[in-house]
Amino acid sequence: MKPGATVAFYGDLGSGKTTLIQFIAKALGVRDEITSPTFVIQKNYQLPKGRLIHIDCYRLESKKDAVELGFLDFLADKNSINLIEWAERIEEILPENTLEIHLKYLDQNRREYRIENIKL
Repeated sequence: MKPGATVAFYGDLGSGKTTLIQFIAKALGVRDEITSPTFVIQKNYQLPKGRLIHIDCYRLESKKDAVELGFLDFLADKNSINLIEWAERIEEILPENTLEIHLKYLDQNRREYRIENIKL
């Protein structure tokens, strides 16, 4: 995954969005503990080149909230990788080349993943 990429995660509570993001962040070289930004909405992590921005839109009411919080700047930043949980709440402002990962809870030990819009 290259800087400038945006990945949108879709799925119900417990479907594994944060767990998958933790795995991706570690694979990209993040050394910090990755926790869900549900209450702070956004967390930034240093990458070997650039930064990773982990955004959780669960508490946002609309794309207007995201715009007011400066999300358009994050999404346009070519030096960051953006990983966005609950992306359906801000779909209208996501970049055209956003990679979509749809997650589904199957049981305690299994999840189903579907990847769409692979244009990165």
